[in-house]
Amino acid sequence: MPIETLITVPFTEPLVNRLQGISPKLNITSVLVSRPEDIPDELWARTEILYTATIWPDPARVPALQWIQSHFAGIDRYVNEPMARKEGLRITTMSGAAAPQMAEYAVGMLLALGRKIPAILGSQKKSEWPKDRFERFMPVELRGKTVGIVGYGSIGRQVARLLQPFGVTVLATKQNAKQPQDKDYNIEGIGDLQGDFVHRLYPAQALRSMLKECHFVVVAVPLTPTTRGILDAAALEALQPGAFLVDISRGGIVDHGALLEALKSGKLAGAALDVFPEEPLPVSSPLWQTSNLIITPHISGGSPYYNERAVELFSENLHRYLGGLTLYNLFDPRRGY
Repeated sequence: MPIETLITVPFTEPLVNRLQGISPKLNITSVLVSRPEDIPDELWARTEILYTATIWPDPARVPALQWIQSHFAGIDRYVNEPMARKEGLRITTMSGAAAPQMAEYAVGMLLALGRKIPAILGSQKKSEWPKDRFERFMPVELRGKTVGIVGYGSIGRQVARLLQPFGVTVLATKQNAKQPQDKDYNIEGIGDLQGDFVHRLYPAQALRSMLKECHFVVVAVPLTPTTRGILDAAALEALQPGAFLVDISRGGIVDHGALLEALKSGKLAGAALDVFPEEPLPVSSPLWQTSNLIITPHISGGSPYYNERAVELFSENLHRYLGGLTLYNLFDPRRGY
């Protein structure tokens, strides 16, 4: 019997053909819909593998389903769905596929904040050439500073790799700090497989101890019950005075009320946020009016190469599935990611 594989994202025909060419055992159907109800019952009934972004079916409609491959790394919005609790179902994420572009975003924002780009753009809008420009726009150089990475996964590891030429000290938190190696999916030449680019790993419980050393911090940890709200007022207070923060994780990990206070008081010199508890960010949010804050609309993972990288990961997992091997990026309900 063929292995019925359903794809609900808009892959190009060459990408679908590439997946189909993996094995004659696969029968791939590509359907673009906006709701699970738009897919016929007979197609759901025979689907064994589902590749999806937002189309998660009712468990009763998919008796043959064995594996869901998510199109995204973060699946926090789906972990409480009935489908996620289906007995024997394997769920895998896209962790690692967006590491190149998200790490570039993070490093770009570290540089933009340190070089006072928000203030410089403010002067540009006013057609202003400040007489005190050297004092006003005096940069905070990365060289010689300490950068803390909250969550040493695929993105955090690539951030550490990109930071190597800048002469920084890299610290990071990791759920299991005694295991520096990365055993999940990696793009060749990306990341930090052995943990060579981090000067010290801290267990997640020692977050504030790490933050006390940091002039810059990048938040790249998944949203789980244990990470929600961990960057609160006390954590931000632990940072070095005048520190900078970049958040590319998920809305809800950084306490935005505490962040605003830290930005206003000068405890934080600046921040860049790409994720928010409510998206789109409401026009009434005071974040919009904060001059030392860069706001981007959850676009750090965007790339013209994302679908190609996603297919590379899915292809690896299809080979492993057909070979009876453990899949990459298996969701673990105990960890929450």
